[in-house]
Amino acid sequence: MALVLDLADGAQRAQAAPAETVVSLTQARLSYPSPEGEVSVLRGIDIQLAAGEITAVTGPSGSGKSSLIAVIGGLEKATGGDVDVLGVDLNQASESVRTNLRRRDIGIVFQSFHLIPAMTAVQNAALPMVLAGETEAETAAARMLDRVGLGHRLTHRPSALSGGEQQRVAIARAFAASPRLVLADEPTGNLDQATGDEVVRVMFDLVRETGASMLLVTHDPALAEKCDRTIAIDSGLVRT
Repeated sequence: MALVLDLADGAQRAQAAPAETVVSLTQARLSYPSPEGEVSVLRGIDIQLAAGEITAVTGPSGSGKSSLIAVIGGLEKATGGDVDVLGVDLNQASESVRTNLRRRDIGIVFQSFHLIPAMTAVQNAALPMVLAGETEAETAAARMLDRVGLGHRLTHRPSALSGGEQQRVAIARAFAASPRLVLADEPTGNLDQATGDEVVRVMFDLVRETGASMLLVTHDPALAEKCDRTIAIDSGLVRT
């Protein structure tokens, strides 16, 4: 947390500076047309996330948690309300602006890894930076793979890696470009308990080390309790 000095009356007192808001949603809505009529997925979400904060998002299946991640990550454009992420109005931003924001400032970890089978671990981890034109992409990716315990598996393809190792590659990919915001959608959903716990430990360590913010979707109450705070969503609305 940033500190400021109050020098009034000659005294120096350290005070906590207000945390930067990295995500702000105001009455954000998302709906889709269907033969039976419009389907509302998000029905007016109000959320603010502070820099350096780890926030859990919980709720039943179909409540809108993954859609919330998609809207904040610019993968889906909200159909109403305001969505400001890292100072960018995503409702007004072009597809190229949203894509560049993801490549440079937002890391995303999915439940299903989403690795490219023909690429090695280091190539997969470097891909967003390569697409963003970073000249040292593979060097940064290799450094992050080593940080998550896969320095000895750089040239292995996904088929030669365990599920936990594949998720570590996905985490390295998300963190390699030093993002300001990390979005994680059920990152332990396909892992056994012990492997999932280790993956979570790595993610939390990286968030604390880098000062990034993280929004973590989970069905696991124990995992949610490890976060700084929890937002509960049900039927497309935040429940208090």
